[in-house]
Amino acid sequence: WCACFVSWCANECGYIENGIIPKYAYCPTGADWFKDRGQWAERDITPEPGMIIFFDWEPDGYPNHVGIVTSVSGGYIHTVEGNKSDAVAEGTYSADSESIFGFGIVW
Repeated sequence: WCACFVSWCANECGYIENGIIPKYAYCPTGADWFKDRGQWAERDITPEPGMIIFFDWEPDGYPNHVGIVTSVSGGYIHTVEGNKSDAVAEGTYSADSESIFGFGIVW
């Protein structure tokens, strides 16, 4: 339910209604939406707070988890995510983590 959490947050901000973020429940659908609109950044950028971070835990070339970037500092990306150990929780990842699939740009 990670994608549902991101969609819920987006809805609360009016982003779904304004077409800034899609309503989705399947991570590849969300990533494709950003890619199709030219609002995609590969994993080698330094993200900014508010970007949508997609992860590929397998790795199999498809994202299977998503969260929201809250801050970036000291080579680490800090997030808030749904379905992190079955809860809404904060996460911290090395900026060069191979598990990062890419980023949805929301502006």
